[in-house]
Amino acid sequence: MSDYPTESSDFAVQVVGAAIVDSLDGPRQILVARRSAPEALAGLWEFPGGKVEPEETCEQALQRELSEELGIESILGQEISGPLMQGWQLNDRAAMRVWTSEISAGNPQPLQDHSELRWVNLDETLLELDWIPADFPIVQTLLETL
Repeated sequence: MSDYPTESSDFAVQVVGAAIVDSLDGPRQILVARRSAPEALAGLWEFPGGKVEPEETCEQALQRELSEELGIESILGQEISGPLMQGWQLNDRAAMRVWTSEISAGNPQPLQDHSELRWVNLDETLLELDWIPADFPIVQTLLETL
């Protein structure tokens, strides 16, 4: 897969997510979040994040979402490039861009949309979690690139 998206896309909803690692310099673990809602996704694991508002850049939206959902501030690292201009397709209406991230302030708590947070080793055990199907290819790419 190329480092640069090659296919154009035009999704109505831009979503952003964070692959929060213990260290951007030498990542060994990732913080994953278990969804509490909606019912169809409850209990599945995902990258924390959310929708980009019209007045925000993707990076600003991700920082806001991490603050709202987990109560943290973070340093963004590299983007985990997806196959599309808008990142990774989630459904017919939405695509997600994902960045690596390291916590710079705060202690992560499941404040919104999540029932549990868990630090997981960045190895094959990460693939054993019950991921939201659209996030699974991103997890695989993350493991290949880190």
